Amino acid sequence: MGQYEEEIRSRSRLRELISEPPGIVTAKVIDHIDDHCRRFIAASPLVMVATRGADGRFDISPKGDPAGFVAVLDDKTLAIPDRPGNHRADTFENLLVHPELGLFFIIPGRGDTLRVSGNGRIVRDRAVQERLAINGKSPTLVLIVDVEEAFTHCPKCMLRSNMWIPHSWPDHNNVPTHAELMVAHSKLKLSTATMQAIVDKDCETRLY
Repeated sequence: MGQYEEEIRSRSRLRELISEPPGIVTAKVIDHIDDHCRRFIAASPLVMVATRGADGRFDISPKGDPAGFVAVLDDKTLAIPDRPGNHRADTFENLLVHPELGLFFIIPGRGDTLRVSGNGRIVRDRAVQERLAINGKSPTLVLIVDVEEAFTHCPKCMLRSNMWIPHSWPDHNNVPTHAELMVAHSKLKLSTATMQAIVDKDCETRLY
C-alpha cells in the first residue's frame, strides 16, 4: 500500500500524538554498566546486535550461548565472542564502516530487557579470547563494545506477545523451516530434506 490517511513527518506532530516521556523514563538512562546491568547480562543467554551497513541498511544479528557469555570487562566495556557461523559476518562488515551499534539483552522467562548502545570494535586478544572459550575452543574474533548508554526496557512487549507462555504459542505447522527458506530463496537444486540434513549436521558439529 502506498497511500495512507496520514504519514507523520515531524517531531511536533509525533509528540502531539504521543506525549513526551515522563521524567522517570528519561532518568533511567546511564552511561555505563553498573552492578544491576552486570547481573542482568550475567543471566542473559541471548543478545541481539543491531548495526548499519555501508549501503545504509540496518541489520540485526542474534548472538547466543550459555547465560553470561557476554563478558563485562569493565563498566564501559563488553566483550562478545564470535562463534562459527555462515561466514557472512554482516555485523563485522558493518562495523568496519559504521562503528555504532545497539544491543538488546533477553532473559528467558523475564519480561523486562536491557538495551545497551555504543561503538563496536573487532579484536583479537589472547587473554580475552581464552576467557570466552567454551569446550576448550576460543573464538577467532571478539566484538568489543565501548558502552555509551544502558537502560532497562519495560516488559509490555513480552506480556502482549505471551512470549514465555508455551500454551499460547502459535502453531508452527504452516511456518517454513530454515531449510525450506534456504532452498527457496537461494534457488538451490537440493531437496528440502537434503538441506535439512546439512543444517542439522552443522548444528551438531559447528557450535564451537
